[in-house]
Amino acid sequence: MCQLFIKADPSLWETRLRSVRMHGFATSVRLEKIYWMLLEEIARRDGLSVAEILARLYEELLEAHGAVENFASFLRVCCARYLMLQLAGDIPVDLGQPIAGLDARSILAREESRLAGRLGAEGAERRAPRRSNAMI
Repeated sequence: MCQLFIKADPSLWETRLRSVRMHGFATSVRLEKIYWMLLEEIARRDGLSVAEILARLYEELLEAHGAVENFASFLRVCCARYLMLQLAGDIPVDLGQPIAGLDARSILAREESRLAGRLGAEGAERRAPRRSNAMI
């Protein structure tokens, strides 16, 4: 199993620093190459540059939460959620379909339902008595 990850192209986890203007200030964001690739794909779907999608995400995050604590971590989570939502069928794999045209409210409701189901299953696993491997 680990070979799938260990034998991957090492350049995917090399970090790259990009300068971008957000909220009127020039700043830099450091991410691994694989995240930059995903952000390029996400931006391209809606006809935006990476700088434009970063600025838009930053502004909307600031508006929604009043502060931006760790923007690079937020971007990594955005990329992971993008892939998870594609796997769940909520975001079409067809890159010609813009993300802006999707029904975000419905997608978020389905995602919340799936997450609640997972958390419920984890809670049940924690409450269940553990068996030793010798019994199996």
